[in-house]
Amino acid sequence: MGWSEDRLHRWLNARARPKALAGALGNDAAVLRGLAGRPVACVDQTLEGVHFAPGTPAPQAGRKAAARALSDLAASAATPVGLLLALHAPADALEEWLREGILAVERTGVRHGAELLGGDLCAASGPLALVVTALGVLPGRRRPPGRDRARPGQRVVVTGAVGGSGLGRHLRFAPRLSEGRWLYELGATALMDVSDGLAWDLFRLARSSGVAIDLERIPVHPDAERLARGSGHPAEWHALHDGEDHELLATLPAAALQRARAKAPEHCPGLAEIGAVRRGSGLWLVADGARRAWSPDEGGWRHGS
Repeated sequence: MGWSEDRLHRWLNARARPKALAGALGNDAAVLRGLAGRPVACVDQTLEGVHFAPGTPAPQAGRKAAARALSDLAASAATPVGLLLALHAPADALEEWLREGILAVERTGVRHGAELLGGDLCAASGPLALVVTALGVLPGRRRPPGRDRARPGQRVVVTGAVGGSGLGRHLRFAPRLSEGRWLYELGATALMDVSDGLAWDLFRLARSSGVAIDLERIPVHPDAERLARGSGHPAEWHALHDGEDHELLATLPAAALQRARAKAPEHCPGLAEIGAVRRGSGLWLVADGARRAWSPDEGGWRHGS
């Protein structure tokens, strides 16, 4: 027996009313209470067969779906307010799986201050998908961070080691929300989460900002070391290209970098300085005093290619 949209609607409408909701629970649109800051919105799809393997437990898939969207808020230095979930599932999907997935989205959001406010259900052929819209606020009036705001002379940092996420970390990462706000408050101008591989995302950051980035150090996660033992690739290759780490990249002026170093043990223990921004274009790998241009053909995740 498959799932029933009506049963799920009745189950959803029996939940406690989210505090951020001013309008009716179960309405076609969520009316929110006044937001104390500039609204920030993002949306992420999490598809079976792309972002999680068939047979993945619903709590893991739902948690990842929420965390992916929240990670984009982190890269905007935003404070989460709420989530919306659009759920697409084949007619013969198990309703228990769908309920557990919805609850996992809800729990993950609440953990980070973002209640599940509403969404949509659809029964149709094709892979199961959880599409999460995350809503947040950016306080103050300072210009928001963006991937087009890296400037020559700045230093590049990342909030933690990368690589080997496919061993399981891609299903249980934590969005770096407090770290994103902290880096922005320190003076970070560019922020971006590492979803498609450190090298590819740094290349896109450089391209968007019209600069060159020299990658001087690669912080390798122990998972990359473990994966390298049987993959045929060195651990550094996995750190550069695996993706789905969801650590944050940031560019900081030199003075801000000094403050970041001093406060990192308290605010971001995994913070690593990895390179520099300069005039030019593209991503450049620096090792043993030599510099070479990195090409997108070398690795990283690109949909549809």
